[in-house]
Amino acid sequence: MAELLTVARPYAKAAFEYARDNSALDTWSEALSFLGQVVVNEEVRYFLSSPKLENEQKVSLLVGMLPNKPDETFERFLTNLARQHRLVALKAIAEQFEKLRAEHEQRIDVTVTSAFKLDSKQETKLTNALKKRLNREISITTQVDKSLIGGVILRAGDTVIDGSVRGRLNRLSEALTT
Repeated sequence: MAELLTVARPYAKAAFEYARDNSALDTWSEALSFLGQVVVNEEVRYFLSSPKLENEQKVSLLVGMLPNKPDETFERFLTNLARQHRLVALKAIAEQFEKLRAEHEQRIDVTVTSAFKLDSKQETKLTNALKKRLNREISITTQVDKSLIGGVILRAGDTVIDGSVRGRLNRLSEALTT
């Protein structure tokens, strides 16, 4: 997994910089995300790794799958990936691209896990507090986990804030046993 991320990083950076500089972030994001999901399929991976097929055939198949026809630069990008035998890294490239885009657009996705379903007022209050604290646009996804007993767990990028009752009880248990 780490190797795939290492391989994907320079390609994602190059794709992002081109898309940003040419006002094509939405188009490239959409195409990379779509193809990132496609290459997860075992049959597609087999096809892309086949030495019997020319790179142009592989690229043509991928481009043909896209809902919207990409520009020539995107096709050249895929051709370059094919020449380097990196088409199977498209999912990792798409993920890295989205991280760079979120950083550029000053936004972050936050996952909120709570013991009970949050109402819209609570979500709005939480969104505003996080927006102020993180100084970014916030996109919240909520989940319910009854085992938390109460409170919430926030995940924003690499940051995890555990304000759940279960988390507090675990920390108290650790403190008492040491």
